[in-house]
Amino acid sequence: MSAAEAVPRVLIADDQALVRGGFRLILTTRGIPVVGEAADGAEAVAAARKLRPDVVLMDIRMPNMDGLEAARRILLELPTCRVIMLTTFDLDRYVYAALSLGASGFLLKDVTPEHLAAAVRLVSTGDALLAPSITRRLVERYACADVRPAPAPAAAHRELVGLTPRELEVLRLLGQGLSNTELAKALTLSESTVKTHVGRIFTKLGLRDRAQAVVLAYETGLVSPGESG
Repeated sequence: MSAAEAVPRVLIADDQALVRGGFRLILTTRGIPVVGEAADGAEAVAAARKLRPDVVLMDIRMPNMDGLEAARRILLELPTCRVIMLTTFDLDRYVYAALSLGASGFLLKDVTPEHLAAAVRLVSTGDALLAPSITRRLVERYACADVRPAPAPAAAHRELVGLTPRELEVLRLLGQGLSNTELAKALTLSESTVKTHVGRIFTKLGLRDRAQAVVLAYETGLVSPGESG
């Protein structure tokens, strides 16, 4: 892939024109092209379908169609597209729902210019934008506060039965927010071996990235509230 091809093309969806304009300025001055803007969820879906961006910056709360439904539709139609949710506070139940359906992470709207550009570049490579402490608090609050029966033992969960014991252990540590470097240290493996395990887990479970892995680890009971790596 050439350098030009590696630069992600971005669509910004937010009902506030000042936010869209500010994010556009930040990204374009850092060499990241913004191919379109949308003022609501319906416009975002239509624009994504037409422009086929690599990354969508998606506000959660918008008129006509909210960002959650827009993200669901975009990820269904454009499986290689990455969606970053925009929110004003970190423990947002809609952010948890977005991570569950395949969003690659979330950013607070007061994000620094450097962090915004770095986040867009990161998710465009296929990785997830995870602040482990915030993501785990999100999942613990909303996945585990559900009034559903306690999950069955993780190994018995039908989505996990195809994993090897080592892959289950890797997924458990992923759910605790460990990076590949931390996983390698915890399991006494090389980082390349860890990457291989992570890739196989994603393939077997149909996961897009680490964000979905964290959610699944909690929802299947592989990780319990309060566990830490």
